[in-house]
Amino acid sequence: MWSLILMGLAGLLIGGAISFRSQGMSKIIIVSFWILAGMALLGAYLLIDTA
Repeated sequence: MWSLILMGLAGLLIGGAISFRSQGMSKIIIVSFWILAGMALLGAYLLIDTA
């Protein structure tokens, strides 16, 4: 269950990063969104592996 929530969160973060990039936002915000999305996907993978 938590893995699905984390995957959904990662999708929202990736969508936000792409949207912010098209709007010309600060690079640090875009990079931080990508990093957070990667961490969410890693957490989802680890939760699937332990379940």
